[in-house]
Amino acid sequence: MSQDKTNDDEARFFAEAMRDVKRLHSDTIKPARRHLSPHPQQRHKEQLNVRRDLLSDAYDPVDGQTGEELVYLRTGVQYQILRKLRRGHYSIQAELDLHGLFVSKARAAVTRFLHDCQHHHLRCARIVHGKGHGSPDKQPILKIKLNHWLRQYDAVLAFCSAPQTDGGTGAVHVLLKRHDYNAS
Repeated sequence: MSQDKTNDDEARFFAEAMRDVKRLHSDTIKPARRHLSPHPQQRHKEQLNVRRDLLSDAYDPVDGQTGEELVYLRTGVQYQILRKLRRGHYSIQAELDLHGLFVSKARAAVTRFLHDCQHHHLRCARIVHGKGHGSPDKQPILKIKLNHWLRQYDAVLAFCSAPQTDGGTGAVHVLLKRHDYNAS
C-alpha cells in the first residue's frame, strides 16, 4: 500500500505543479531560425589596409626600362595563360582609365578597382594608363608605377600590354585569380 500512496502523492504534486500550464493545440514544432555567421568587419578593414599599403610608390627606374610592352606572369602560373591573355582569349569584364590622375589617386583607384573586380568575381580587366605624352619629360610615369603595383598584388596572375585595338602600350590586360571568400 505504501507504493500506491507514493504514486498518489506524486500524481497530486504533479497535477498541482501543472495547474497553470496551458495545453498546446498543435503537435508540430517550428524549427529554430538559422542565424548567419557574423560578418568579420575588422578583418576586412585590415585586409583593405594591407592591400593599400602593399602597392607602394617605391620603384627602381630600371623596372620601367623593360621596353615599350609590359608583360608579367606570376611564378607558378603556366605560360599558356599569358599566351591566351596576350591573344585576347579572355573577355574584358571591367575597365579602369587612369588618364589625368596623379600617382596617389591612381594607386588608390587601382587598389579599389582590383578589389572590386575580385569581389564581383571578374577575371579579366583592362587598365588604361596612357603613354605618358602629357607628363613631364614625356615619361610614362603611371605605366611604370602600374607595372610595379600589379606585380605586388597577390590576386594578379598575369598582365600584358593590350593589343593595338584596345590601347596598345597605353593599356594593360590583367588576369586575376578566382577569389575564395570562404578561405579569407
